[in-house]
Amino acid sequence: MPDAMNNYYPRIIESLIAKKLRVSGAILVEGAKWCGKSTTSATFANSSVYLANAKNSKQLLELAGINPYQLLQGDAPRLIDEWQLAPELWDAVRGEVDERSRTGQFILTGSAVPPSTDKIRHTGTGRFSWLTMRPMTLFESKDSNGSVSLSELFNAPATITGNNSNDLARIAYLSCRGGWPMAVQITGDDALEPAFDYYDAVVKTDISRVDSVARDPERTRRLMRSYARSQGSQTSIANIRKDMLPNDSATLDTDTVSNYISALKKIFVIEDLPAWNPNLRSKSAIRTSDTRYFVDPSIAVAALGLGPLDLVNDLETFGLIFETLCIRDLRVYAEAGNGSVYHYRDSSGLECDAVVHLRNGRYGLVEIKLGGDKAMTDATKTLNKLEQVIDTTRMPAPSFKMVLTAVGDYAYRNADGIYIVPIGCLRH
Repeated sequence: MPDAMNNYYPRIIESLIAKKLRVSGAILVEGAKWCGKSTTSATFANSSVYLANAKNSKQLLELAGINPYQLLQGDAPRLIDEWQLAPELWDAVRGEVDERSRTGQFILTGSAVPPSTDKIRHTGTGRFSWLTMRPMTLFESKDSNGSVSLSELFNAPATITGNNSNDLARIAYLSCRGGWPMAVQITGDDALEPAFDYYDAVVKTDISRVDSVARDPERTRRLMRSYARSQGSQTSIANIRKDMLPNDSATLDTDTVSNYISALKKIFVIEDLPAWNPNLRSKSAIRTSDTRYFVDPSIAVAALGLGPLDLVNDLETFGLIFETLCIRDLRVYAEAGNGSVYHYRDSSGLECDAVVHLRNGRYGLVEIKLGGDKAMTDATKTLNKLEQVIDTTRMPAPSFKMVLTAVGDYAYRNADGIYIVPIGCLRH
């Protein structure tokens, strides 16, 4: 078991892993490198094999090609870490699950999509369950007191209470530090370094290793910088290319930009937000483009070469970074309650930063703001306007409306029935 277990912070995904192990023969936990997949999965495993272990990786990969079933032997659940390094293990696990006819047999973790599926003949349907793990939320890193539960907001409580101790400077620091477990256990400015190390690894090696296609590190830097400036928007690939061109070759085309973005998605660096498609009373056309986001705000900060003071002095950029932080946390909190997060934008210009939609059809509308009276007033108007255009004869009204803020002393329900919640008070 990894040494990190000595300073282990409990993760929200644990309840989902436990549930999936009860109903599936094998589960796959995917997510960005360093987000804690191996450490958390190890808490459920009774035996394990680490394919990326430098001491014997070559031997393990050779064995996977010769006799993959040998690597599956061990007490269940058996953890197979970084399984994508030996894709032939997928069918072997599927076959072993069929033969044993029991749930909770294997946990596979992966920080990248397999470069090729040539060695995979079965989708895994009926044998595998899939989970996505992300960097730590503020509640998991103990930077949110958790006084307001997202899941409880769906019951529309008449009042909520919570005291927030995070000021703007603290939120800027947490955005730059990110949710990397390694960074969470470090104090002061030293905690900001892992995000830059992660960024360097992506640029120099990981983006090329994912499918053995050599990609230019400097072009990757330019792309990630442009992506960071495009967070929270539906910027087209053509416009990202245009933003890169002044410092790139004139031969750069949209296909190349798409290829680089695809590679970053395969290693879980980029996680765009899909569009929400409600029934409307109005005739406005709903925009279906995804909204651009990194999986963690610290990646954007590193791509832009910024620090906490830079964010405090540039509130426009800070707003984009803060939005990414909130989307990260909302995704984790929503999935714990069988929900997903979307964005909304229509042809009239009306948009909503986040829509938390549960499997049972209930949903909540969320606007994300750093703070300030005008911003809060605008957010309230947006939420009320969107509620009014939803056709409640064909779908339910929103269960709640919330403004998620960076600052503010308290969490409360205002006179309009909208919940005002500092991110430092929120939990799943």
